[in-house]
Amino acid sequence: MRFHTKRRKMPSITIVSLIDILAILLIFFIVTTTFKDKLPQLQINLPESKSAAVSTSEPKKTILLQVKGPGQITFDGKATTPDQLPAAIRQIQQTYPGCAITMQADKEAPFGTVVSVLDALQAAGIKNIPAVARPAGK
Repeated sequence: MRFHTKRRKMPSITIVSLIDILAILLIFFIVTTTFKDKLPQLQINLPESKSAAVSTSEPKKTILLQVKGPGQITFDGKATTPDQLPAAIRQIQQTYPGCAITMQADKEAPFGTVVSVLDALQAAGIKNIPAVARPAGK
């Protein structure tokens, strides 16, 4: 005697919808990471100044020199030391002639570090460098 048994279907996973979701997530992550702005490497706490003013003239390119503490110096977004600073400045000046260099020094930065940075700037041939301050009351 033969009994008729119902054959079971093999379970299957529909991959097409998973691929669609994966593609949408991939596009989302690519788009969101390309719009990410450059974030400063050092958090600078600027000192206040009563005579600080907002500059209205824009030079061709402004290079930012940040001093946070001993060994925490960035020039154009890259970590550097006072010994490497003159060579980096000369290289930037060759790449971007007429560029302006602005210094931001944290108010808790050691004075010796700021002086060594100023010595490195003088060794690179820069006489006057504007220092950024925060207007009083802000």
